[in-house]
Amino acid sequence: MSVQLELDPMPRDTVEHVFALPPVSGAVSAVRRRAGAVLAGWDVSPEILEDSLLVVSELLTNALVHALPPAELRLSWVRGEGTGTLRVEVTDAGPARTAGQSPACVDPDEHGRGEHIVHALAARHGIRIHSGGITRWADLVTAAHGRTAQT
Repeated sequence: MSVQLELDPMPRDTVEHVFALPPVSGAVSAVRRRAGAVLAGWDVSPEILEDSLLVVSELLTNALVHALPPAELRLSWVRGEGTGTLRVEVTDAGPARTAGQSPACVDPDEHGRGEHIVHALAARHGIRIHSGGITRWADLVTAAHGRTAQT
């Protein structure tokens, strides 16, 4: 049995930016605005720009409300031939409550839909548990356009 490895003949352009999420009121909207500016600078396709900012907001809010600090947002834009993939990753230090414990102050009408929103908007999504905490990620895919992304 032989194994063949295929190398991608076309190099991909990849850019990345990392943001810290301070555990303070207004942090999600501030980081979302900064992320929007970065994505605009990378010339991320308008067809996924608003969806990606919504995914950023949902994953950041989840980390702020349900996890221990610190939290970090990592955005990666990979441009291939004819496509582009934006990966949104939010890493936190793990759950702030034990499993099954529900906070008395959380209004179920205000929380709990973020995961469904991320699943609906992302082409792929998942969770990685590692020694540094938990990373929730989502990929949004589009046809590539515009100029090459710059950092």
